[in-house]
Amino acid sequence: MDCARWLSCHFPQGAERENIRESTLEGLDTVSRKGKHGGRPPVITDDMLHTVLRRRANGESVEQIQPDLIIPTGKRKGRNPSVASIYRALAEHAKREAYPEAAEKAPACYLSLRRSFGRTGPSPPEGRQRNR
Repeated sequence: MDCARWLSCHFPQGAERENIRESTLEGLDTVSRKGKHGGRPPVITDDMLHTVLRRRANGESVEQIQPDLIIPTGKRKGRNPSVASIYRALAEHAKREAYPEAAEKAPACYLSLRRSFGRTGPSPPEGRQRNR
């Protein structure tokens, strides 16, 4: 396929994709200014996090704390959060404590996108699949 034909096939799609992205971000920004956000409710609530932090300070491990925690809302209401969810909440808390000014300046739509789509970062190398 020659270069001109390739560009005519792929450039409009890229521009359209960029327009969709921009309008989506504008919509998220508008909604966040109204005080709303999308995505799931967090599994680890602030009360749960404070309980975990207090018990960790007393020397207990996350594995010992996990069976005593109960998810208050959502699809998994009444069940225990996973150990990975607790560690993730602890890591986010540590990051907020280390960089409080960054957490205040981050737009709400960015934080809700991070929650909705999970971890961002480089994709795994070719030939290796990430287990999920």
